[in-house]
Amino acid sequence: MKQKKNMLELESQLDQLSAQEGLALIADLFPGKVVFSTSLGQEDQVITQLIAQNQIPVKIFSLDTGRLFPETLELLARTESKYNTRIQVYYPERESVENLVAEQGINGFYNSVENRKSCCYVRKVEPLKRALAGNEVWVTGLRAEQSANRSGMKRIEWDDGNQIFKYNPLLDWSYDQMIAYIEEKGIPYNPLHDKGFISIGCAPCTRAILPGEDARAGRWWWEDSKKECGLHAK
Repeated sequence: MKQKKNMLELESQLDQLSAQEGLALIADLFPGKVVFSTSLGQEDQVITQLIAQNQIPVKIFSLDTGRLFPETLELLARTESKYNTRIQVYYPERESVENLVAEQGINGFYNSVENRKSCCYVRKVEPLKRALAGNEVWVTGLRAEQSANRSGMKRIEWDDGNQIFKYNPLLDWSYDQMIAYIEEKGIPYNPLHDKGFISIGCAPCTRAILPGEDARAGRWWWEDSKKECGLHAK
């Protein structure tokens, strides 16, 4: 009960702080145990800038699935150069990828939701678990307005699947607010965003969205099911 009360108090406190102030507070409360996962999307680039420019002691990592767009990998290099920092990259286990491809084929994820989720698990979920191991807070770039699945998320919450607190500093940021901040601070971003790719994942699983479509409509565009890969599943 006391832990729950403390969490509610922390959530209330974070709701009163800016994203920069919240990141600094979390880093102070959990020294050496805070990690930020960046997929190099616009939200994540904002958080990287906040951490790097203000020298907030939060470790930054990214997942290279082996199927990313070349533009995403090039942005990783540009980001490290601009902020004079190193982003730790985690890769899927070689044997797991080889077994997956041997069983499904190179693009077997198109054949069923189960196949796609298996691919996401091998290339993203398992490496994420390794990256989060031993830490206490996982910082993400989730925004409430990104999708209906994310509208009910809290500023900080317990992620039972990964046994870690998840902190979402940009939860209440609007898309327009985020874009204005990127332009104001000269933050590097993926050129695919200018071509209609709002939410960018693996190349075979991402397309540009059409006018009026949801921001995540371009992810796993051939499916009608709930479009999450498992990283942020409740």
